[in-house]
Amino acid sequence: MSKTPIVAAVLNLLFLVSATGQTEPDLIGFTDARLEKHSELAMRIWNLAELGYLEEKSSALLQSTLAEAGFDLETGIAGIPTAFVASAGSGEPVLAVLAEYDALPGITQTASPVREEIPGQAGSHACGHNLLGTASVGAAIAVKHWLERTGSEGTVRLYGTPAEEGGSGKVYMARKGLFDDVDAMLTWHPDDESRVHNNSSLANRSAKFRFHGISAHAAAAPEKARSALDAVEAFNFMINLMREHVPQETRIHYVITVGGHAPNVVPDFAEVYYYVRHPDTRMLLQIWERVEAAARAAAMGTGTTMEREIIHGNHALLSNGVLAEVMQKNLEEVGGISYNTEEKKFAETIHSTLDEPQNALGSEATILPIKLENTSGSTDVGDISWNVPTVGLSAATWVPGTGAHTWQAVAASGTSIGVKGVQVAAKTLALTARDLYADPALLARAKQEFQEKRGNDFVYEPLLGDREPPLDYRK
Repeated sequence: MSKTPIVAAVLNLLFLVSATGQTEPDLIGFTDARLEKHSELAMRIWNLAELGYLEEKSSALLQSTLAEAGFDLETGIAGIPTAFVASAGSGEPVLAVLAEYDALPGITQTASPVREEIPGQAGSHACGHNLLGTASVGAAIAVKHWLERTGSEGTVRLYGTPAEEGGSGKVYMARKGLFDDVDAMLTWHPDDESRVHNNSSLANRSAKFRFHGISAHAAAAPEKARSALDAVEAFNFMINLMREHVPQETRIHYVITVGGHAPNVVPDFAEVYYYVRHPDTRMLLQIWERVEAAARAAAMGTGTTMEREIIHGNHALLSNGVLAEVMQKNLEEVGGISYNTEEKKFAETIHSTLDEPQNALGSEATILPIKLENTSGSTDVGDISWNVPTVGLSAATWVPGTGAHTWQAVAASGTSIGVKGVQVAAKTLALTARDLYADPALLARAKQEFQEKRGNDFVYEPLLGDREPPLDYRK
């Protein structure tokens, strides 16, 4: 026999009574009530579009929002002015969420469904980090509310992590041991679909290789010159030959950042910026040794000298199936998003600009199964995942079929479509934290899986070594 609405309502109310005798707060309703605040915060950060390690105003906005909600703040951590930790509650377990807020350089776009650059702007939120930081802050505030209303023991933290895009901000924080007492880390990322991830990523390392030669007139005295650009080109040529002789999962990419200034002046300085990626950190380091050997050989062969600066390095993600199952349950409870008439029109225009989009319009309303296959990207969340049991989800903040680092992603990240994804992420993170606080056995199982996958003899070593944070890498 089916229950009447009144009986069902009474049973639901009884279910929401915590062990302390207090009524458990409605985290979904609490987050819905903060929609306007989340929208304003996300759009202000979208307009700022501050690059890695330069996110002073964006970081300050997130911090002030958390301070107003009663969080204690520690700023300028790990030698990074725009990094911070916000804490609320007390005791164990300690659950945390990650907030990113850096923009990408080299691409700009208005919040328009057609290509429309912004002249003079250094970058845009082509990876949606304005949304990422906002949803994480929203989740942390909701969790604090839940802890206070239920009288539950536990601490919630939000880590403000700058420069995810090539700056490895989280790695410097991990190196400082800032995550050592965290029991579980919850995170998310903007995407064109909603699903939980139980997969890995590519480990990576990057460096700028700088060659120094001797300048001379290219026509009158070329024999006196030693071209730094020749060294860069010889280096690149050797690496391109090497591509045939590395494991097929390897990814190597570069840009020549300095190549000289005039054709009739032999360059005495040239620089090339390299990324190398592979799913396995040990293999990545073997390939990297060959890359550095090629750089030394290029300098030797061209009569130049070479120096290199490691810019960043990330471990691959270490997945956690226990946490993924908990988060998936909550994501399915929250559900996908639906577009209003104006948003549908926007989405249709964006979708028409995409080249063979994999996801169709309408899929934004669907919650997909847990993703198991590995991704081809890299993230500094990987380093955290080797220190703390970690889980993440994607939420449909972009028009289906949109890829990251595109003008279409920038556009949607500056609209109500992006904010609807923020709400999905914030609710899912908050509900997952609630379950972990309420059921110590879940955390114990997640930690057991973490330890088994990591291995008892694992010792964390950051791939960027002992270098200081490159605070000027986007200047």
